[in-house]
Amino acid sequence: MKIAILSRAPRSYSTQRLRAAAADRGHDPKVLNTLRFAIDLSAEQPDLLYRGRPLSDYDAVIPRIGNSITYYGTAVVRQFEQMDVYTPNTASGISNSRDKLRANQILSRHGIAMPPTAFVRNRADVVAAIERVGGAPVVLKLIEGTQGIGVILAPELKVAEAIIETLQSARQNVLIQRFIRESRGRDIRALVVGDRVVAAMRRSASGTEFRSNVHRGGSVEGVELDDEYARTAVRAAQIMGLKVAGVDMLESDDGPLVMEVNSSPGLEGIETATKLDVAGAIIDYIANQVAFPQIDVRERLSVSTGYGVAELVVHGDADLVGKSIGESGLRERDITVLTLHRGTGVIPNPSFGQRLEAEDRLLCWGRVEEMRSMIPERPKRRPRVKKLPKHPIPEEIA
Repeated sequence: MKIAILSRAPRSYSTQRLRAAAADRGHDPKVLNTLRFAIDLSAEQPDLLYRGRPLSDYDAVIPRIGNSITYYGTAVVRQFEQMDVYTPNTASGISNSRDKLRANQILSRHGIAMPPTAFVRNRADVVAAIERVGGAPVVLKLIEGTQGIGVILAPELKVAEAIIETLQSARQNVLIQRFIRESRGRDIRALVVGDRVVAAMRRSASGTEFRSNVHRGGSVEGVELDDEYARTAVRAAQIMGLKVAGVDMLESDDGPLVMEVNSSPGLEGIETATKLDVAGAIIDYIANQVAFPQIDVRERLSVSTGYGVAELVVHGDADLVGKSIGESGLRERDITVLTLHRGTGVIPNPSFGQRLEAEDRLLCWGRVEEMRSMIPERPKRRPRVKKLPKHPIPEEIA
């Protein structure tokens, strides 16, 4: 298997370990500088040039895209996808994870527990936002920060206001997040590969530092995750569209709270802490998946005229409640249920006998007009009752 490792840091621990793990298993790994690619859209088939020459054939690509080149890096990964080269992390998944606000919105939509978070742009809304997440102290995060950079603990309301105002004046977007006191400067990093956690470590902040990142001087120790933490980590990575991810979680009184899903997790800290061959687990997973390249399902299923992908919600008063998928009449309307979402659970490819419940969400592919007809009209805003005029009855009438 010929593997391209996209990295601008060929001597970094993570890049060297992936290269060594691939070579040890008899594969042919090549480390390629992401910025030396040129995307060719002029040919009949999508293609890439590397250092000015046509790229040779590859079976898989492992993106190690730095935060500073996310846009160009994801464009290169997307071109590999168009060429049907397998990648464990798609361009869409990488883009989703890089924008902290976007990632929070996606995870929240799917019921993943996170520290209460707010995002505002107007100075007048800052105090209310801080109060909504639980009041000071609060954690302020730059949306595109990494390795703990751009994460600030504001101990008081006035301090938080001043920091936010300063950052916004520098055209920086800031998330406002509740400070989870009980975590005591510690968090869990779970390394997800495919549908399982292959290694996990606890990171602890040094001294008075509240950020536990290894780059900030934090210490690490290997841990065994219980089912709840492992299940949360895998689900968060899957929701983001990542097959290889580092999922950071806080240990709160209410269970795991996801802070971040990293699409290019460092391997040195977790391999040192756990003594496990994480790089090897990544290569083994890719070798098992390379014959089945990931595709953008929504894009592929939407190319047929009149057909598309949509999510249908089973409302409490709908006729579908209590009926099986086979009895629902969806098949007769040329609608196929791909996945049934119930609460935080997922039922892939549900059977015809699966009974529908209120608030189920059905990911469907089928005739667009039929699916559109099943979505109830949005209720119109109730008209406001105006104040009685000063002269209710005009004099000419009286």
